[in-house]
Amino acid sequence: MKKFLLICFALLTGLSLWGQERYLDPVFEEVKVTKDIKYGENYTILTVPSLGKATLQDLVLDLYEPVEDTTALRPLVLVCHTGNFLPYPVNQSTSGDKNSDLASIEMAKRLSKMGYVAANMNYRLGWNPQAPTVEERTNTLINAAYRGVQDLRTAVRFFKKDVAENGNTYNVDTSRIVAWGVGTGGYVSLNAAVLDDYTDVLIEKFFSSSTTDQGQPIPMVIPQIHGDIYGTSYGFNPLNGDTLSVPNHVGYNSDFHLTVNVGGAMGDTSWLDADDGPFISYHVPTDPNAPYKEFTLIVPTTGEQVVEVQGSYLVDSLATVYGNNQIFADLELDDSITLVAEARRGDIAGLLPLIGDTIVDSAPWQYWDKDNNVNSEGGLKTNPTMSEEKAMRYIDSIMMFFAPRAYAALDLGALTYVENLKFEIGLKVYPTLVQQECTIKTDLDHPFEAIYLYDQQGRYMKSIRNIRTNQYNLDMSGMPGGLYFLRILTPEGSSVSRIIKQ
Repeated sequence: MKKFLLICFALLTGLSLWGQERYLDPVFEEVKVTKDIKYGENYTILTVPSLGKATLQDLVLDLYEPVEDTTALRPLVLVCHTGNFLPYPVNQSTSGDKNSDLASIEMAKRLSKMGYVAANMNYRLGWNPQAPTVEERTNTLINAAYRGVQDLRTAVRFFKKDVAENGNTYNVDTSRIVAWGVGTGGYVSLNAAVLDDYTDVLIEKFFSSSTTDQGQPIPMVIPQIHGDIYGTSYGFNPLNGDTLSVPNHVGYNSDFHLTVNVGGAMGDTSWLDADDGPFISYHVPTDPNAPYKEFTLIVPTTGEQVVEVQGSYLVDSLATVYGNNQIFADLELDDSITLVAEARRGDIAGLLPLIGDTIVDSAPWQYWDKDNNVNSEGGLKTNPTMSEEKAMRYIDSIMMFFAPRAYAALDLGALTYVENLKFEIGLKVYPTLVQQECTIKTDLDHPFEAIYLYDQQGRYMKSIRNIRTNQYNLDMSGMPGGLYFLRILTPEGSSVSRIIKQ
């Protein structure tokens, strides 16, 4: 594999980093959002209680693009929201679709500002968390996740079909697609990455107790009833003739190239193979609802058990052992957020454990409007210190961890590395103990172009771009005290300096 020598926020050496900024920094100021693009259609079971049958539903997404971007081909990120596979507010969650999951919206915006195209997508919902038996709850949940996988793959094919038949309306690079799931959406992205054959689901915990006339156990998922694992075939319920699946965009493959999981889990890690691509995962180890390692999934609203699943720790452990995540280890990152990750999880490449403010925090990146969200009180039980400011801190960490790893996994270009850049351009940053402002200065014939400020955990704080000068006074009067890293971008590359705000 291609090996990048990439030293981020060099704590001791102060050496330079990458010389390119797109896909590594928020280089665009504004984002264009195109709402409710139809990427397919399929049958939803949400209408069964009221109409007695499944009905055809448009599958829609919101597209986030950087404004004034002239790049012809941009990597695509498909973002799947959280919400317990049920619609808000009946799911008793604070979100449940692309419009109510504020964290997914923020992540899509951040990705777009970095130069990606982000598609924040809805997928079909519906299962029965209040079913009286574990088997019934498991059956309805595995089929909900199965539909989510079908819909994510439908979205992948939608963009590939658009490139082939419509001349690439959205200017996306379909050879560089990321599946990004938040919370429940993490179940969708993880399972879509590893379910490559129907026989994968034919394991004991996904068989019902019922048997055929020949005494064979009946699987909970059957392609003739639920459609195939890609969403490219019809599915009919033989008991009532109800349609449960229709094909979308047949003839195009459903492959994507990087999986991101923010607090989700995998139906079973036996599905993971060495050719399933790399995985980037974020998880709170004490999450009471989604397992960090392995336990029986609990319905958040009722406390009922469902099925045993495996979380981020085991997923990325296997991905490290199988070599899927070797590309991350090869980066030899030495930035502050990587050092924090390694201290928390060892040598499991691709995993960032996130610690909440309290022991009950399960998704500290989530936020909502307390005054206008009917499920706010319930949400505060697993995020008691919730605020937008808190969520932004965690999303900062998520994006900083993602940026260089995705840059390598998607092969977005060579990373510029220049030793002794400070000496070559005469870079000086003073004072290093800052009260109100610090001065950044270079030689007259080496003007710099941008300044990026990060805190000691690698979180992006602010940027000043389009400077084109050899001296700048950086105002830090509103910053809290502590250690900060300045990345100064020049035409020759970039360099990092440390300062301490008093």
